[in-house]
Amino acid sequence: MIIFNKIQEYFTSNMPFVAYSKPNENLLSAFFMQNDDLQLIENFEVSGFVFAPFNEVDDAVLFPIEEAEFLSENINFNLLETQNKSILESDYLDETRDTHIAIVEKAIHKIENTDLEKIVISREELVRISNFDLLTVYRSLLKKYQNAFVYVWFHPKVGLWLGATPETLLHVEENHFKTMSLAGTQLYQENVAPVWKSKELEEQQLVTYFIKSQLSTISSNLKIDDTETIKAGNLLHLRTKVEGKLKSNSSLEVLIRAIHPTPAVCGLPRKEAKEFILKNEGYNRTYYTGFLGELNLVKPANSNEKTQLYVNLRCMSVKNDVATIYVGGGITKDSIAEKEFEETVSKSKTMKTVL
Repeated sequence: MIIFNKIQEYFTSNMPFVAYSKPNENLLSAFFMQNDDLQLIENFEVSGFVFAPFNEVDDAVLFPIEEAEFLSENINFNLLETQNKSILESDYLDETRDTHIAIVEKAIHKIENTDLEKIVISREELVRISNFDLLTVYRSLLKKYQNAFVYVWFHPKVGLWLGATPETLLHVEENHFKTMSLAGTQLYQENVAPVWKSKELEEQQLVTYFIKSQLSTISSNLKIDDTETIKAGNLLHLRTKVEGKLKSNSSLEVLIRAIHPTPAVCGLPRKEAKEFILKNEGYNRTYYTGFLGELNLVKPANSNEKTQLYVNLRCMSVKNDVATIYVGGGITKDSIAEKEFEETVSKSKTMKTVL
């Protein structure tokens, strides 16, 4: 595999790159940059690969297509050689548990006493790792999470990130777009039909309603599918697909700003939920719950520009001998703080199983 060899070469040489596979596609694509300039997005009319933070006032990084070697290779992910890993645990889980539960209880109290309906509370979990091998970890992610957007992204001036996200932010071709609302989490159990509680169904409905209301003024022919259950690794989620046409007086940037950050990663009302998160969460999410993906790319097989963006969930950053894993969950008036913490523990296993 040329791409795997170049990942190793570029990472060793401290040069920027990204490699990724889209959900349920046997194709691995990559941008290998010609220099280590840190290029920030000024508008969304440019073409390349975007890596954007949770807080939209912070800078998004662009790998411009014209300054990259772009490669794609067909690959059978099932044939990748991987190593069986035992699940690593954080050294600080008890301390983290108490802190997270306290913040969740504060969020529940805020929801009960204000107009807030939902706040997404997240945390970072530090896991000490030894003998970290980037290709081994990335191959494991690719093999294990074939129904997710699986990536490795590196810039020497930002850091190393890896993830396997189940959530599409936006697919756009010409003026037609597709997005989704994703909420609710439960553990997958083989041969057991999932039963969703009212808390999760209500949370999903809130996210869908927000997306519908945000898109109604900038789009036409809005179509909202029935809610379905999808599997992402060892977890199940509720998903509702949404599609429509962008009005001629709107733009890709307006569309992105309308739905990012979604209530699935922020809350409702969005402005108040975001204020609570920035004030109380106790750490900087940076690129966790931001978005990433192809921006205005033209592929040889198709002359239309395409944008395919994903929400940066189930991800981690790696620095020296520490992996920082990011996990969170939606809090409503019906949430139970201890259960919310246990849900984040389940979500953290997506990354821990490959370390």
